[in-house]
Amino acid sequence: MKCDVCGKKVEITFLSKVVGAYMKNDKRKKKLVCSECQKTYSKKDLLKKL
Repeated sequence: MKCDVCGKKVEITFLSKVVGAYMKNDKRKKKLVCSECQKTYSKKDLLKKL
């Protein structure tokens, strides 16, 4: 799986859970965001990029 903001590969745990988070965009679609993007961008910036 890849991050929808930066395009990097997102790690998956042994229970098939992603190391990151899902965010909903304006059209209520779930988008995957990696933990690095969460650290660098604010929530408002991430919603603009999705």
